[in-house]
Amino acid sequence: MKKVGIMGGTFNPIHIGHLLLAETAKSQYGLDTILFIPSGCPYMKREAPVLPGEIRAEMVSLAIRNNSRFSLSRIEIERGGNTYTCDTLRTLKKENPDTEYYFILGADSLLAIESWKNPEEIFASCTLLTAVRDETDRELEAAEKRLSEKYHAKIGRLMCKNMDISSTDIRKFIKNGQSVRYLVPDAVIQYIEQHKLYRK
Repeated sequence: MKKVGIMGGTFNPIHIGHLLLAETAKSQYGLDTILFIPSGCPYMKREAPVLPGEIRAEMVSLAIRNNSRFSLSRIEIERGGNTYTCDTLRTLKKENPDTEYYFILGADSLLAIESWKNPEEIFASCTLLTAVRDETDRELEAAEKRLSEKYHAKIGRLMCKNMDISSTDIRKFIKNGQSVRYLVPDAVIQYIEQHKLYRK
């Protein structure tokens, strides 16, 4: 079975933290490929302005172009409508029945995953890899135990040095004229500057 990791998100914009987390997952779990999937219409982020999918996908493409184990998928952008993880996994599993998927997410997302659409289908379709700050997080341990018992979920942990940076921070820095060098890949910075993104 081929082992493929999934890095989903708005990537508005993609930054070094995303890339570090993907590389950690690849190394720690022996994944063959990491699939970066920019969200189409992220139904849980309606309150924040999100750039069009193709622009975010182009930035992802620039960020990962020098890593042969990283690839871009436009599956959610091309689907249209709200973005749901269960739909994406269903499509990927149907197209690639010989592939074992590992869905990478943060601890906060794991704690909230039962509020996602069809969580039982997500658990049945992949192994969840949770990025953690504290290996002895009691709340996270309780959630892992509950999800494992209730849904037979397969959950692993990613021991990755957490970078206290977010796409929200990046957008604020750019808007305020602050440097994002070393926080965002150079090619992405050039794209943002060329297209005058995040200035308003």
